[in-house]
Amino acid sequence: MKIMQNKTLWIVAALVSLMALTRYNHFGSAMALPDASYAVFFLGGLLLGRVRGALAILAMLLLEAALVDYYAINFREMSGWCVTSAYSFLVFAYGALWFVGRWFAPRHDLTVRGLSGLLLAAVAAGSAAFLIANVSFYLLAGYFDRMSVVQYVSGVAQYYLPYVAVTVFYVTLAVAVQSLLAQSGRKSRSADAG
Repeated sequence: MKIMQNKTLWIVAALVSLMALTRYNHFGSAMALPDASYAVFFLGGLLLGRVRGALAILAMLLLEAALVDYYAINFREMSGWCVTSAYSFLVFAYGALWFVGRWFAPRHDLTVRGLSGLLLAAVAAGSAAFLIANVSFYLLAGYFDRMSVVQYVSGVAQYYLPYVAVTVFYVTLAVAVQSLLAQSGRKSRSADAG
């Protein structure tokens, strides 16, 4: 039981740190990693969605995202253009990522089939979150009264692939770390047995 609690704490710490370090820059730059928020919520659902207190962890990550945004806008001079009445719908976008990850968790393993399914689930979750965030922004932000749906879609379509690709990148990175830890654990157990 204690091992599981320690594992959960390490995962939570890693996800909180990853979001805190990357949330400032959507697509990254020479000086900053791209925003890992989509991947953080997906991986949170995947790795923590079935642990005791999972919804509290989800709520904490949602609060962290809002606090990082508040800090960035008020103290780092980042634009607050996206913070409109549609901002609250990020709860549903991030929730979609979390719950798709949670849904996929029992199927997650390090086989080719399991990894293929994981990447498809990450793409589906990232797509759902992108759709929720952008539809709500179009409908509620108050910026697009004179813009048709077709114009809006053609304007935001260019961001779809980068959002989903960054999500898949971080999920792939997490799986690589998981694989290395699993391999290290097997070597440690075989050394103890020998």
